Amino acid sequence: MAFARRVLAIAALAVLLIAGPAFAQTLVRFAAGGDGLALADARGLARIVTDPRDHAVVAIAAADLRRDLVRVSGRTGASGVQLWLGTLGRHRGIDRLVRRGRLDVTRLRGAWESFVIATVADPAPGVAQALVIAGSDRRGTAYGAYELAQAIGVSPWHWWADVPPEHHADIQVVPGTVRFGPPSVRYRGIFLNDEDWGLEPWAARTHEPENGTIGPRTYARLFELMLRLKANLVWPAMHKVTRPFNADPRNAALADRYGIVMGSSHAEPMLRNNVGEWTGPADGYDYARHPDAVADYWRARVRSHRDYESIWTLGMRGIHDSGMIGPGTDGERRRLLERIITDQRTLLRRDGGRDPLRTPQVFTPYKEVLDLYRGGLAVPEDVTLMWPDDNFGYIRHFPDAAERRRPGGSGVYYHLSYLGAPLSYLWLSTTPPALIREEMGRAWDRGARTMWVANVGDLKPAELATDYFLRLAWDVAGTRAQPIDAVVADWAGRSIGTGLGAEAAAILAEHHRLNFIRRPEHLQWWLPGELSRPSPLAPAEVEVRLADFARLATRVRALATRVAPDRRDAFFELIDYPVTAAALANVRVFEAEAHDRLRDTAPATALAAAARAVAADTAIAALTRRYNHDIAGGKWRHIIAAEPADGQWRRYRLTPPILPAVPPAPAPWRTGPVGPATPPDPVLEAEDAAGPATGWRRIDGLGQNGAAVTAEAGVTLDYRITLPPGRWRMTADLLPTYPDADGAPLALSVALDGAAPVMLTAPRNTGDPAWAQAVLANRIELALPTPMPGGAHRISLRFPTAAVIVDRMRFQRIAAVD
Repeated sequence: MAFARRVLAIAALAVLLIAGPAFAQTLVRFAAGGDGLALADARGLARIVTDPRDHAVVAIAAADLRRDLVRVSGRTGASGVQLWLGTLGRHRGIDRLVRRGRLDVTRLRGAWESFVIATVADPAPGVAQALVIAGSDRRGTAYGAYELAQAIGVSPWHWWADVPPEHHADIQVVPGTVRFGPPSVRYRGIFLNDEDWGLEPWAARTHEPENGTIGPRTYARLFELMLRLKANLVWPAMHKVTRPFNADPRNAALADRYGIVMGSSHAEPMLRNNVGEWTGPADGYDYARHPDAVADYWRARVRSHRDYESIWTLGMRGIHDSGMIGPGTDGERRRLLERIITDQRTLLRRDGGRDPLRTPQVFTPYKEVLDLYRGGLAVPEDVTLMWPDDNFGYIRHFPDAAERRRPGGSGVYYHLSYLGAPLSYLWLSTTPPALIREEMGRAWDRGARTMWVANVGDLKPAELATDYFLRLAWDVAGTRAQPIDAVVADWAGRSIGTGLGAEAAAILAEHHRLNFIRRPEHLQWWLPGELSRPSPLAPAEVEVRLADFARLATRVRALATRVAPDRRDAFFELIDYPVTAAALANVRVFEAEAHDRLRDTAPATALAAAARAVAADTAIAALTRRYNHDIAGGKWRHIIAAEPADGQWRRYRLTPPILPAVPPAPAPWRTGPVGPATPPDPVLEAEDAAGPATGWRRIDGLGQNGAAVTAEAGVTLDYRITLPPGRWRMTADLLPTYPDADGAPLALSVALDGAAPVMLTAPRNTGDPAWAQAVLANRIELALPTPMPGGAHRISLRFPTAAVIVDRMRFQRIAAVD
């Protein structure tokens, strides 16, 4: 159980963690002269010294760092300064410094993916000074090189989002020593998924047409991005449209050179891509009836990858992320799964030459498999349990006390993109960073610290969400300590220009708020197969929503005028396209609804609304065409498909909108003041509790108003409101989180005017109709059963558990008089 013990030891090891942005301000200064070590000055560039005995990824990182220094400084040639980059035990010069006591590696030796950056005087004869980047292992060394690259201004997204660095002819490193690592989470990475509409056509037709699929050229760029983001794990693209990752031996060899650990999704046990690699009949993928054939299929991959650093997915589901074939009852499924896991571990030992107790393995109880696990499925203690969310960002299970004691630890499989019921979200990445922080932070607090993987879909345009997820995984405490807006402002400022970050962060905050209420891919209020129906929003609510989007689009256009020419591509990719396209999607749907509602009573107004809907649809097409054909000189042809993109997977996707046959308006946005025609119903925001903030906290970045509240178990929050005359129904809006206790309902206690409290509950049954509506609206409604009279009231909310997040309380008049 050595591997499992190392996981627990690393999670407990306390070593100084320093975030990249803060480090950049203290390590590097852009000036000549002084006592700093010059990486670039009038003499040229520092020479990067590696050791040929070191790992391949160190040479890759060194070459990238050299290019980054040239890009930032414009300098060429070598100065007398040296930069030593190497792994402990692999770099003769660094090892000599350690033996002589010139470099303190006490907390580095034996640590996981850690590094030091230190200035050293007279490190060798004839060398006056050197910057030393020493890693505890191969990835630690590479992370050190890329950390320095970030410090000099090179974004991890320099290639994937066309972010250029600022020019600085002189670059100095401030004298001293800083240490990084180990990471908060041992394995941190992404899953490329549902790539049919973006990543695969772009790779096959634009980036590497010679391969006709997502292949080595795409993965090389992806692996570099992962190292720059301090990630170490990739689950490769796996849809049938893509050639399987391991069908091309160059891919696995490339991952090994980059030091990237390869795994596979919950539906692909033993690194096997079933949709592309299982060549037998579909009903042959049945371990109950054909164990030898399936075992041979797995054995081939175990043998071919015995020398690679991999994480082996255990268990079994259907060929394409469907239920397991064969057994008819849950009991039979549990028994078969236990047999499968035992046999898979035997394959690792006999055919892979691996001790299962020292080999990373993961079991993901996804969808119906979670019920099998809860029903008593036995999983070996050294296997990591990978807890899934519900595909919409809400984690379904958190480790209990017994699971936290497991040597294999726990992880989280988290969705930032999804193809499936009740409706997919594949087009624009609108998961708020605040939800990522809240759910992943809760998982961390409850012991899920071994492996985090985010399903990022096509990767673009999920750059911000991906960046934040991996930043959090590297340094949970440091990232959670920073306000979301501060993190986003720093990220945006580094991407689109110094001085623009705060406004960009404010725009993105409003973008996330509006789309948290309803994603652009969920702008229909019926599910596939149901009769269509309009939105339940009152016309006044629609007016407010469209006005908010119009103001947001105006802010984007104003910010665009302040972006430097060399950063306009990055601005378009990271901010303009996702924000503007989401706004237009709302105009398209709600103005079309207005046309249908008004065409018999106000035909002129209806036609104007129809023209705006058509104009919005035309503008989405033009924006998408610009992304695919004009941005970065055509680099991203075929990368974006505006939803609804085509007729594939119709049972999971938005129905194409039916637009009136009218010419488009000059612009999709309404002009003049827009506001509610009638006064809105009263609302109490959860963050407006009376009294001191004791035992509860405000969560910025979530909820319909941009803030929500959670509290410790047993805490009571008091509110006061005066309602107009009449009778009123109070509804508390909660986020659709899951309680710690499996199967427990979400609950909130409500007391009115000092009377006995009423416990309001909502069952949390993933997949049922109530769950479907909750995840589409990011809201569970708990209605107080007794109507309230008009007048002054005191409302007390008591939190039975710490899993409850309250957004607001709404009051709807149900009678005009008391």
